[in-house]
Amino acid sequence: MSGRRRELTVRALARVEGEGRLNVSVRDGQVQRAELNIYEPPRFFESFLRGRDFREPPDITSRICGICPVAYQVSACNALEQACGVELDEPVLNLRRLLYCGEWIASHVLHIYFLHAPDFLGLPDTIALAERHRSALERGLALKKAGNAILEQVGGRPIHPVNVRIGGFHRAPTRAELAPLAERLRRALDDALDTVRWVAGFDFPDVDLDHDLLALHRPDRYAVEDGQIRSSTGSSFAAAQFPDHVVEHQVPHSTALYARLDGRRYLTGPLARYTLNSAQLSDTARQSAHAAGLGAQCRNPFRSIVVRAVETVYAVEEALRLIAGYERPGRPGTQVAARAATGHGVSEAPRGLLYHRYELGGDGLIRSAVIVPPTSQNQAAVEHDLRTLIAGHLELSDADLTSLCERVIRNYDPCISCATHFLDLTIDRG
Repeated sequence: MSGRRRELTVRALARVEGEGRLNVSVRDGQVQRAELNIYEPPRFFESFLRGRDFREPPDITSRICGICPVAYQVSACNALEQACGVELDEPVLNLRRLLYCGEWIASHVLHIYFLHAPDFLGLPDTIALAERHRSALERGLALKKAGNAILEQVGGRPIHPVNVRIGGFHRAPTRAELAPLAERLRRALDDALDTVRWVAGFDFPDVDLDHDLLALHRPDRYAVEDGQIRSSTGSSFAAAQFPDHVVEHQVPHSTALYARLDGRRYLTGPLARYTLNSAQLSDTARQSAHAAGLGAQCRNPFRSIVVRAVETVYAVEEALRLIAGYERPGRPGTQVAARAATGHGVSEAPRGLLYHRYELGGDGLIRSAVIVPPTSQNQAAVEHDLRTLIAGHLELSDADLTSLCERVIRNYDPCISCATHFLDLTIDRG
């Protein structure tokens, strides 16, 4: 009947990071809107970076996120090193990639076991998972500890590493110091492969996304800490051209900026990386993906948990490779002198492409800073997917539709402020 309204409200969505609200309106069987209302106050990192010394952003921006601080450090370093015309020695670059592998392992495992898996097992939280699937959770804890061990050894500590600086590191570990990591990672590889097999057994809705995809690409290896930006439409461009293709804009219902790729919504993150780069995975990771039912591409957001598990296998194996070939650099980092220039840097945070841009003055002070995190880039795609899923499941009860909306959002592992709760959901039906 025209004019009838149905309202549904969820006060908080657990198992994602940050605070926000989702407002959905349905009238006469049509979804009028699905707005991801991020009401958390702006944190002004870009503003208070202005006037700071050019060597400070790696330490400052790592505080944006306690889950993926290395991503912020590496993107910042890439941008500032480009601005200053510095090229790093290969051993230092390999050490940076090793550090990033530790973050991928720790972050992916956190999402898989503690945030996402309960959705597929019909469980409300990780406490219930521990009660019913204790051995699986213990496996996840062991894997996460392996990732944290890399972060601590190479970065100085597992959260907000302190060993990273422009030009490399303050100190490079010895081969002997990395040897215990290899022993732990060999055990972790078995756990990672078991994780792929475990999540592959979940039931997945049949969904296929039509968004443009955006990720870094390297022809020689799976892109993590740097690379050329590539889209699913076939375009490819350098980090310095990011502003020419990706334009941010403000929407009334969110304190976070939205982004468009050449005027279209798009998605970055595990699905984009895998779809554009699966050929660059290691043999073991590709074999595990094939055994898990993944083809050369994956556009089902519910299967993103499988892709993250495959990427965990890759990160563990890549870390082992880097440790096996490690030669301690003659110097832990290159000395960097400031100059008046603008630098652009990108890397692949666990949740997707992370872009930094810094304008420097000749005095070494930052004139302006721009940071575009993956979650803000994905917001338009998330809202579109919510509208699509809701429109196809209006027959569901309030409780079941609410659960579906929560699952859809957790597919993307949004990281808004690294807080515990993220969402209020309100649905008006008519």
